[in-house]
Amino acid sequence: MTKIKSMADLRKLKDEVQSKIKLRENSDNPEQVVQIKVGMATCGIASGAKNTMNYFIEELEQEAIDAVVTQTGCMGFCYAEPTVEVTLPNKEAVVFGNVGKEKVREIINVYIKRGELIDGIIPVNFRTIDE
Repeated sequence: MTKIKSMADLRKLKDEVQSKIKLRENSDNPEQVVQIKVGMATCGIASGAKNTMNYFIEELEQEAIDAVVTQTGCMGFCYAEPTVEVTLPNKEAVVFGNVGKEKVREIINVYIKRGELIDGIIPVNFRTIDE
């Protein structure tokens, strides 16, 4: 941790902490904001999921997009790690595979901002009994 030497340093630290708290507060009403779940099982972490999660947090903050970014366990798509599930408000979840820094930017700029589908979606190949 860096030392706080001035009021400017303290304000900067305060802003950083408040932005991280905002991500947590948004989780009270997740259906009203973009939800992003990063697969952080062992295979995901080995494939770079921690970096992917950090990229999402940084990019969403820079773009001022209200979202909840969380980690989850295995999604069952080990061949496509790192995997990310994105749920837009009032939409069904979409799972993306092989998500690195460039794919994070594409997901944010094309799918989240404009609602347009992009390459890299892992298709759902099952339905529940109720359907």
